[in-house]
Amino acid sequence: MGYLRCAREVVPGMQAKGWGRIVNVSGLAARQTGSTVGSIRNVAVAALTKNLADELGPSGINVTVVHPGITRTERTAALVAARAAAQGVPAQAVEDAMAAGNSIRRLIDAVEVAQVVAFLCSPRSSAINGDAIAVGGGAPNAIHY
Repeated sequence: MGYLRCAREVVPGMQAKGWGRIVNVSGLAARQTGSTVGSIRNVAVAALTKNLADELGPSGINVTVVHPGITRTERTAALVAARAAAQGVPAQAVEDAMAAGNSIRRLIDAVEVAQVVAFLCSPRSSAINGDAIAVGGGAPNAIHY
């Protein structure tokens, strides 16, 4: 509900200006099985995004959703260290295993996700509305159209 409540608060001002951007951040679980709750939650955000985009597009407001994959944040080092200790393996082995889940074979950095969000918030993204943008380094063996 947080996504919807936030949109309700910002939309009137955007409509008054005739321009705006809403970028929801969800997750790649929307495109994967393995976590029913995670998949449903992320698909719901994508569905809300598309509905808002169709409703608000005529007002000059674009709404998109970004699906980050496994992303390096300030918590990653501690997570990797804990997993390495629990498994009795080097930290690099844990990080390599995490990165094996994408096509570029490295963890995406939070700054890289932010750069995509910044683009989507800019006037240059005017042709992107209602779409889901994966920012996970590429999902191996998957075709999304």
